[in-house]
Amino acid sequence: MSPSSDQLPAVIADHGRVTQAILDFVSQIPDSQVPGAREPEKEARRLATRAQQRAALTAGSLALPPGPLGWLTVLPEVIAIWKIQAQMVSDIAAAYGQHSELGREQMLWCLFRHTAAQAFRDLVVRVGDRLLFRRVTFAVVERVTKTIGIKVTQRAVSSSLSRWIPVVGAVGVGSYAYYDTGQVARTAIAMFSTPFATESVDEAPVETTASPT
Repeated sequence: MSPSSDQLPAVIADHGRVTQAILDFVSQIPDSQVPGAREPEKEARRLATRAQQRAALTAGSLALPPGPLGWLTVLPEVIAIWKIQAQMVSDIAAAYGQHSELGREQMLWCLFRHTAAQAFRDLVVRVGDRLLFRRVTFAVVERVTKTIGIKVTQRAVSSSLSRWIPVVGAVGVGSYAYYDTGQVARTAIAMFSTPFATESVDEAPVETTASPT
């Protein structure tokens, strides 16, 4: 008999813990040993394929334990996949010669844009043919990650229920990790292959108050 959602451990059901994990995770950008490539898109796709394979194997292996034991691997699995994806984004940035431009906002965008696109409306805008990452307060970043955390948690709960079925559940989890990593790669390649910028202090909007009449 499969479990109900209220039987899931708190580590899965508490999206606040997932949100904090995201904040902690994107605060450090991984280094990359990948040199700038003469054909960056070709190299980026090679890096993406390798990362997809690693993500699928990692997720599938962690999802093998059935039942309650499998539930306990959900958050570690999510974090393990993020690490693979973040390193992939870092390496793709390096292949395009733009690793120095990769910051917290860009990493958030690459990792989670396909998961919760609406969460980025206060953080990223399109100006002509380029993306502009707005300079925002930590409170705004926290709000963005909270929205992402809810979406990630919903997916994690759905994934955890599939783990009740040994092997079959693991195959499904691994397949989704492969697909998800491909989506991250697609976002990263699109971002690094076109101009993007981060709003400078001078460009940041200034709040004004009405003059007394």
